[in-house]
Amino acid sequence: MNHEVTFYTRADCPLCEKAYAAVREAIALHQLPVTVTVTNIDADPALRARLTDDVPVIYVDGVEAFRHRVTAGAFAAYVRDSSAPASRSSLADEMCIPCTGGVPPVKGAELEALATSLGGGWRVAEEHHLEKEFTFPDFAQALAFTNQVGAIAEAEGHHPDIYLAWGKVRITIWTHKVDGLTRADFVLAAKIDAR
Repeated sequence: MNHEVTFYTRADCPLCEKAYAAVREAIALHQLPVTVTVTNIDADPALRARLTDDVPVIYVDGVEAFRHRVTAGAFAAYVRDSSAPASRSSLADEMCIPCTGGVPPVKGAELEALATSLGGGWRVAEEHHLEKEFTFPDFAQALAFTNQVGAIAEAEGHHPDIYLAWGKVRITIWTHKVDGLTRADFVLAAKIDAR
């Protein structure tokens, strides 16, 4: 079976170049049956608005398989067995890309797909923000969790609202610059769940 690969990129993107080199290496080393289409998002205003600087993005047979980083081994494993969960990139493996504004928040089918990918009890409230409440047996553990979330937020440069009380922490995430949700919000939520 020949697989259709769409590689979304931008000019002068070192991360894109590295990912594309990994894809080419996987194809050559493993003689993968793929057809690759490279698409520069700057040439398509709709793609540019949707993906902003959030590239590279690699689709295999119409399904997003990788975003930002890919290794030759992971790409080969994904193509050889697209049902293998270990070969798929997860939201927690992505980087939070800072939003510079001027892009619409995710809505509709894209929002539903991200929410399904995230799972973990996160609630999408009014297509505007993500919420989740975590419970703990005491205040000390709730505080320790809050500090872990704070460290993740600082590392990612994306900061949630955090409500701390005895035995519980409520996290609320959205992107202020678009007054709604972006992919980065789901990435941060996944990283919090994966801590």
